[in-house]
Amino acid sequence: MRLERTVPKDALAAIRAPFEGAGVALETPVLQPLALLLDLAGEAMRPRLFVVQAEGGEEAALRPDFTIPIARAHIASGAADGRYVYEGKAFRAAGGSARAEEFLQLGLEIYGSADAVAADAEILSLAWKAAAAGGRGDLSLVLGDVSLFSALVEDMDLEPALAARLKRAFNRPRLLSAELNPVTDADEAPQSRLAGLLGGLGEDEAVALLEEVWSLAGVSPVGGRPTAEIARRLAARGGEGARARLTEDQIGRVRAFLSIEDTPAIALAALAGLGGARLDRRLGDWRRRLELLSEAGAPLDSARFGAGFGRAFGYYDGALFEVRSEALGAERPLAAGGRYDGLVTRLGGVAPSLSGGGAAGCMVRPARAALGKDIGESGE
Repeated sequence: MRLERTVPKDALAAIRAPFEGAGVALETPVLQPLALLLDLAGEAMRPRLFVVQAEGGEEAALRPDFTIPIARAHIASGAADGRYVYEGKAFRAAGGSARAEEFLQLGLEIYGSADAVAADAEILSLAWKAAAAGGRGDLSLVLGDVSLFSALVEDMDLEPALAARLKRAFNRPRLLSAELNPVTDADEAPQSRLAGLLGGLGEDEAVALLEEVWSLAGVSPVGGRPTAEIARRLAARGGEGARARLTEDQIGRVRAFLSIEDTPAIALAALAGLGGARLDRRLGDWRRRLELLSEAGAPLDSARFGAGFGRAFGYYDGALFEVRSEALGAERPLAAGGRYDGLVTRLGGVAPSLSGGGAAGCMVRPARAALGKDIGESGE
């Protein structure tokens, strides 16, 4: 496992400073339930998780970040609102071209703010200041928003099953490509036919069929998910109707949306012509968010806003951002974060009220932010 080199004390103190007094310091368990992480973070995270056998025989994973552990702690507290700062080690297994690593993260999580837009601006500006405090002069800011795509889809008044499928496909290139490049029924993917078959069976029959398929193939499910849960998920997808598809005009609108990437002001202006009332309302929130960010000193003149920008963690459902360094590249952001209003509900907590502000947070990686060969300029 690759270990980060120690960040000099003065550099670490400067990176911490913007978060001082921003919330209550919170520690979370290193071990987290594996199945829960996969459900909330998404299958894309599976190869990057360190899986271990926890007490009682259940599979667990070393925490890949702090958002889910802090959300669980917040729910357990019973509080409606909460502001938490954290600092500690996170862990990622080797996946693709990435190497296994143990690294230091620090950041801020806000629950239940009365003004969600202001909370977003606060979190982003603090993350920017912390990243910039490391001394790098090649930083850039990347912005996006998952909810803009959801609003676009809702404004198109699609069949509910198609709308839900399209929202799930955002930031999943293979799934999105399948929606934008439809195939004939004869070419339908085998896994879609299996989902359709399971969708017409009762749960016990679906589980039995799935177990028989695995037995014949000589494979077994991994990742801590029970067969019944997998069968339910496949059956739900199979029951989404006769695979309603986008029209050519709708495909064109989605492609136009995903192609937009420019300075924030120009990108928002381009997006305004693609949707309806729902998208316009979200864009109005972004105009105010940009005003607050400008007042906080965020570098909006050099920032980029990408309509198709997303993050690997599947629980994000609103505004997103990353702070990047030209030297480290897009795959190694110094800071990142965003909004995840639905996470508390998905974890079994009480849904936030419409005025409750939901939840948002950020992380900063000091060893990436701090400048100098002595802390791993090659890419920690």
